[in-house]
Amino acid sequence: MKCAFVGAGSVAEDYAAGLSESPLELTAVCDLDVDRAARLAATTGAVPYADLQELLDNETVPLLVNLTSHGAHAAVTKQCLMDDRHVFSEKPLAFDVEAAQALLETAEQRELALGCAPINHRGGAQRHAESLLGDGRLGTVRLGYVHAHVGRVTEWHDDPGSFLEAGPLYDGAVYPLTLLVAWFGRIERVRIADALDVWPTRTSRSPDRASHVEATIEFATGLVVRLTASLYAPHRSREFNSLELHGDGGSLYLADSGALDTETDTVSVGGSGRTYVAAPCQFTRREQRYLDGPERLAVAIERGRRPTTGGRRGRHIVAVCNAIEAAASSGEPVSVADHPVSSRTPRPPPVRPVADDRSVLDGSERTAGIRLPPIGFGCSRYRDGEYVDRRNSITTALDAGYRLFDSAELYGNEARIGELLAAPGAPDRSGLVLVSKVWNTNHGHVAEACEGSLDALGVESLDCYMIHWPTAWAYQGPLRNLATKPPTEQEAMAFPTDDDGQPETVDVSLTRTWRRMERLHDRGLVRTLGVCNVSVEQLTTIVGSARVLPAVVQIESHPYRPRTELVRACHQRGIRVMAHSPLSAPGLLSDPILTSIAERHGRSPAAVVLAWNVQRSVVPIPASIDRDHIVANLAAARLELTPEDCERIATLEDPEFDRSP
Repeated sequence: MKCAFVGAGSVAEDYAAGLSESPLELTAVCDLDVDRAARLAATTGAVPYADLQELLDNETVPLLVNLTSHGAHAAVTKQCLMDDRHVFSEKPLAFDVEAAQALLETAEQRELALGCAPINHRGGAQRHAESLLGDGRLGTVRLGYVHAHVGRVTEWHDDPGSFLEAGPLYDGAVYPLTLLVAWFGRIERVRIADALDVWPTRTSRSPDRASHVEATIEFATGLVVRLTASLYAPHRSREFNSLELHGDGGSLYLADSGALDTETDTVSVGGSGRTYVAAPCQFTRREQRYLDGPERLAVAIERGRRPTTGGRRGRHIVAVCNAIEAAASSGEPVSVADHPVSSRTPRPPPVRPVADDRSVLDGSERTAGIRLPPIGFGCSRYRDGEYVDRRNSITTALDAGYRLFDSAELYGNEARIGELLAAPGAPDRSGLVLVSKVWNTNHGHVAEACEGSLDALGVESLDCYMIHWPTAWAYQGPLRNLATKPPTEQEAMAFPTDDDGQPETVDVSLTRTWRRMERLHDRGLVRTLGVCNVSVEQLTTIVGSARVLPAVVQIESHPYRPRTELVRACHQRGIRVMAHSPLSAPGLLSDPILTSIAERHGRSPAAVVLAWNVQRSVVPIPASIDRDHIVANLAAARLELTPEDCERIATLEDPEFDRSP
């Protein structure tokens, strides 16, 4: 779609930066400074104009992008709408709600689209924060703090006049307000507000409006937020554009509510008695650009729609800013004009198990499937030759954003995991992937073992239940609450030996154990089935006779032992692969090749190994008790290795590597 820019200042350059990869075609640029318009127009071959009406008379472009100074937005948008052009306006839509309402009415009466910046609610960090809100970790959100420190524009901007006219509300506060309204809906009233005219005496130019504003605002949902917007607080101060939300179960901190750049993870999660933990996003998101707003509007127009959602949200933000100013002036609470505004309930993470996503025999066709996050968290208690309490590390993993938890009855700590999942602020069950395993001594008592794990975890079903090892050992009784027993008793129950000191095996075939697993699936106790530590031949045996196919195979997989043949066999059958012990092979994390690759990417060798697994469509499940390592491991999901990196890693395979149980 052809478009024209009205305004050719610095923000127009930000919009123009995305044109080379955009379906939009810039054909005209208008600015009161025709030389500035000509410079921007020359980058795309557009026609420069100094007069907007002349542009409207000569150009047939259907979409105008209003990038003029703050105070000119309303008049320019009105002129374009009256000429029957669709408009996307920079923020604010206007300085007063009556003008904003008139623009919206004009657009709707003439069946025109009206969009408005900012689009920060579509930024990568903001969408990630939204998913964390959506999975229930915070519980009911009741209180928030937001900052919008535009800073002393006379010190950092070469043309500060427009900012001084707008003040901190209409230039800065619009970012956190837009995000909060997108998440929580309409703001109902301003409970209290104050405004200060504070400014350095050494500066000759000062703001036309109050330079520092504080307000407490209340949403229709009951959420109460304290807002601080300032031209006086320095630009890029510690709380520059931050947002902090507190719920019954936890808290979330977003370092920059206005940024569109997704390169830096800026989301942290904490809770009562818990310090904040960085919560890196596991999924690569396309970086949002300024031009994405006009692009989305253009796509809707081409599909025959005339959206005004952005205009409605922009109108509401103007109404809120007006109410804050009125409350600061009167010293009394002020209701916000009751205009409808679109919002959406924060969405949970994009990867979740599906309740009916089962491996079943459907006529003559067997299907298997489960959706998994890129990286999971291993819950084994065994660390460096000792059993350790994993409560704190699992809590950290939940805060960091892990949603796949790999457990087993052998680990003996499923009851403690269950306590964490039942505690206030735990993620919704629908947002978790819970995996458990039947131990070698229970191949003949699969139902008993599974029911014990379900009871300990406090859930009605598991997303995947797996055979821990294909070999059956002698039954030693239920393994419930194994961690509460003395270490010597734990070892005797879990690792029975014969008179020669070898594992005491029993004659229970893998096929027979799998049939017992299938009955659990029939009862609805497990959504999918899986098997660990198998060979290609053993997997083929299961698949050949199975009524319910395995959905997951879990194996040890790392560059020294990539298990390429087995991984390929699984993928050919649609079976997901998990990698346990991805980082613990002796010498792996000090390997020169991995170290050099890590240095080039500015990451750790551990991150390289995890990213290598992810790029092979293998889900690594590292276990750690170190807070920093837990976070860094999850962040590795977004590290993109080059083909050359992967070729170098492939040379590390060691056919003689073996680590038997």
